[in-house]
Amino acid sequence: MKDSSRMATMPVFRLIVSMGLPSMLSMFVQALYNIVDSIFVSRLGESALTAVTLAFPIQMLAISVAVGTGVGLNSLISRRLGEGDRAAADRAASHGVVLGALSYALFAVFGLFFPRAFMDAFAENPATAAMGTDYLSVVCVFSMGVFIEVAIEKVLQATGNMIWPMVFMLVGAITNLILDPIMIFGLLGCPAMGVRGAAIATVIGQILSCIVAAVVMVTRSHEVRIRLRGFRFSAKTLRDIYAVGAPSIIMQSIGSVMIMGLNSILIAFSEAAVSVLGVYFKLQSFVFMPVFGLTHGVLPVIGYNYGARHKDRIREAIRSGAAIAVVIMAVGTLIFLVFAPQLMGIFNPSAAMMAIGVPALRIIGTCFVPAALAIILSTFYQAIGMGGKSLFISLMRQLFIILPLAWAFSRVGLWLVWYAFPIAEVVVLAVNFGIFSRVWQQKIVPLDAPAPGAPAAVQED
Repeated sequence: MKDSSRMATMPVFRLIVSMGLPSMLSMFVQALYNIVDSIFVSRLGESALTAVTLAFPIQMLAISVAVGTGVGLNSLISRRLGEGDRAAADRAASHGVVLGALSYALFAVFGLFFPRAFMDAFAENPATAAMGTDYLSVVCVFSMGVFIEVAIEKVLQATGNMIWPMVFMLVGAITNLILDPIMIFGLLGCPAMGVRGAAIATVIGQILSCIVAAVVMVTRSHEVRIRLRGFRFSAKTLRDIYAVGAPSIIMQSIGSVMIMGLNSILIAFSEAAVSVLGVYFKLQSFVFMPVFGLTHGVLPVIGYNYGARHKDRIREAIRSGAAIAVVIMAVGTLIFLVFAPQLMGIFNPSAAMMAIGVPALRIIGTCFVPAALAIILSTFYQAIGMGGKSLFISLMRQLFIILPLAWAFSRVGLWLVWYAFPIAEVVVLAVNFGIFSRVWQQKIVPLDAPAPGAPAAVQED
């Protein structure tokens, strides 16, 4: 059975688990690498952790461009396969790799000329700015690995192949886990490079992951092929990729803007407050990354069955994805509420960080379950080619609610800033349900009718 054909025949819950589990595992390992990276950096001091936290939005922006383009690519390929148009799927895959290379060029230019100016805009401490500049320069100039690997990963995921993408991510994450302490602290004869060493370990992992992905794509048979010889851009393919991809890029990039805004608010209190925000985002990745991995299984299932006009399987995919996501997030909330002191303790916190961080983790952790439902609904919009809906929800949550509330609450006190997160999730979820209801009536209910050009059903007497 070909990878994509099971998306029309296998029981939906089992299909989502079989497709999502490898990606969830690899994303969990990715979260582990993220948190270990910060644990090692925190041993260099609070300023080093603050430097990496201030640099994080640009690193997140690069990943947003890569993954956002990949989401558009995944959605388009899965829909074309559902329609039986293999040539269009191949064309989209080829565009994905070329777009990845062009995206890398933009971040390489930023890495060469702008890291210091960026850090000076946020860091008051010159030592913090210097460490952040070192980190940003490396992760931007040598970021090609992440763009190409993500493109290949999304191509394979669109066909239902989740094993190789898991391998690619594991290669990068494990490489980084091994190299981090060696390069940061100078082990095994390597010079101690501090924060710069953390950045070098990161990009080596990304590049090695990309090499493995390219070798697998070229040497093995896949349902979709990438053809770069004689490549020419297709305006229609670009439009179809970015109809979903552009809103996804903007939606994920908004997270970078939100973090920069929050950093600006928090730095007015102390570097410890900024470090707490960085610790939160590292810790919450343990909860959110598996759910994002789950969406890698949900999105192609919905996209394929939307193209194939299988309404019942779309409904079941949403229900199954939401149930799994809620369970994961509920466990995450419980952990944040009960073990907040222990979670903060692994980052070598100062007394000020501990006093700020424990209540912050408990407050923000209450937003996880409504966030789970919002993620699944956004995945649904992306899968059927309506990425603009996901963009609107993300804009509302991060720019129109969280940032203004955080700024207003900061006028009262730091303790109140953290409440912006759960308030935003509850408001957004209510709006999201209204949008979903309308989209379902407009796009999914009509799937009961025959497809255009399909022969009319013959009624028996």
